[in-house]
Amino acid sequence: LELKRMSVSREHRGRGLARALCREVLAFARARGYGAVVLSTSAVQVAAQRLYEGQGFRRVGASYPSLLGTLLNFQIFHYRCDLGDGG
Repeated sequence: LELKRMSVSREHRGRGLARALCREVLAFARARGYGAVVLSTSAVQVAAQRLYEGQGFRRVGASYPSLLGTLLNFQIFHYRCDLGDGG
């Protein structure tokens, strides 16, 4: 399962909503038999990286989105959370 574009509006940040949404996505994936959840986030999204790592995701790679991204050293980090058997 791929998690794409999760965002919490600025006025609602700091209340644990992103953490709760992430837990819900993981539970949804487990309940439906997915083996893993994958996602990508930019190198500048440090808070997002901490959130995902805190939920059990591990960084599995990095890439550049374009030639300009390469020139600017703007990386996209790829994450994976293995779900096991859900037990």
